[in-house]
Amino acid sequence: MTEPTPTKSIFDRIRESLGPGETPTDDRGRMRMVVDSLVLHLHPTKVPETTLRWTYSWGLGGLSAMLMVILGLTGVVLQNNYTPAAPQAYLDILEINSNVWFGELVRNIHHWSANLLVVVAALHLIRVFATGAYRPPRELNWLIGVAMLLLTLGANFTGYLLPWDQLAFWAITVGTSIISYVPLVGSWLSQLILGGPEVGANTLLNFYAMHISLIPLMIFGLMMYHFWRIRKDGGLTLPKDVDGIEEPRPERVTTIPHLVRREGVFALAWIAALLIFSMLVPAPLEGIANPDVSPNPAKAPWYFMGLQEMLLHFHPLVGAIIIPSIALLGIFLLPFFDINLQSVGIYFRSRRGRSLTALAAGFAILATPLWVLLDEFVLDWAGWLPTWNTLLSNGLIPLAVIALPLLALDSWAVKTFHADTEERVLFITTFLFVAFIVLTIIGIFFRGPGMSLYWPWAMPTH
Repeated sequence: MTEPTPTKSIFDRIRESLGPGETPTDDRGRMRMVVDSLVLHLHPTKVPETTLRWTYSWGLGGLSAMLMVILGLTGVVLQNNYTPAAPQAYLDILEINSNVWFGELVRNIHHWSANLLVVVAALHLIRVFATGAYRPPRELNWLIGVAMLLLTLGANFTGYLLPWDQLAFWAITVGTSIISYVPLVGSWLSQLILGGPEVGANTLLNFYAMHISLIPLMIFGLMMYHFWRIRKDGGLTLPKDVDGIEEPRPERVTTIPHLVRREGVFALAWIAALLIFSMLVPAPLEGIANPDVSPNPAKAPWYFMGLQEMLLHFHPLVGAIIIPSIALLGIFLLPFFDINLQSVGIYFRSRRGRSLTALAAGFAILATPLWVLLDEFVLDWAGWLPTWNTLLSNGLIPLAVIALPLLALDSWAVKTFHADTEERVLFITTFLFVAFIVLTIIGIFFRGPGMSLYWPWAMPTH
């Protein structure tokens, strides 16, 4: 009988990774061992080669982590030159932009990294959904990921006010007004967050405290646990082709240098792109906040424009509370009613799933602007039902009018394409997500003075 090959420890693997002439006792060798030890605490010693393909994961999770590190480092620099008090906060921003070495560049990097993080974190969640990687045993990590996305939105929202300019002041005024619509506790919750009845100096201090302490600590804590759970749950899901064919035994390669090299090139490319963009495009800064002069239109931050757009079409309780709550509940419960493990690793489940995804996106792109136009110029629920409670006439009834065709669309997908449960979930979720994106785009680009619809490229006539 042959002797079994002993399993090498992590320290043996680190020693083997040392270059020619390097030993664990010289400075270069010690530094190499420290770095490799850190890498192998974050990653397994070996990974399946198929998971290294960019077209499967797109590196979105790693990019999110890198952006959080950049935000932490640039945030410390900005914090050392900032006072969370009005109007000194605005004057400090001017000082950072004008007199602090590379201050404007650091602020630009911080601002654009924060905005990019919202996009990347959302795309990462979409990638996980599209490949079914939220299913058991990874359902806990899905919930953690959703929580981190919400915290990312919270970090951006609290940081939005800190420049204390007109743009930030009125965007936060509009954004926080949504909180007051929460039943029973809305008014109390709004005053707790704002530190008073409206946005003011106490709000700035509250937001600053949350922005530099509570929210970052929660994000970094969950992020570390998130990485640990990925390893605990067996690493990334293995990619399969559209027919569900997977390599019987995918070759495993060492993390150092195969994975680390790819991550390094990816990180350097994104850092360079972010640096160049921040050098060319300054972070926005308008005049100092003035509570007596409201811009027209007053808009929420761009990532909440979808919600603000819904408030124009529904009763506030429905548009700001009921619909988002149902959507969030559905996102959290996805791993518990879509549990087919056969399609994990296949983008959009199957060939039929890909067709249904394209159809759902197309329907949403056509139907959402049509609904907005109809509600803007044709539908008048309050006028048609003047004696009805507005929660019914301008809230639940329009919601039912939208929900019924959506149910009919789901039934059509089942009868026409014989869609199974997971494909139906994919179909409806894609439709709703794309519809929300369209509402966000309309709110950002096609809402003008008085929040009326307008063409942004149309020149005003005098």
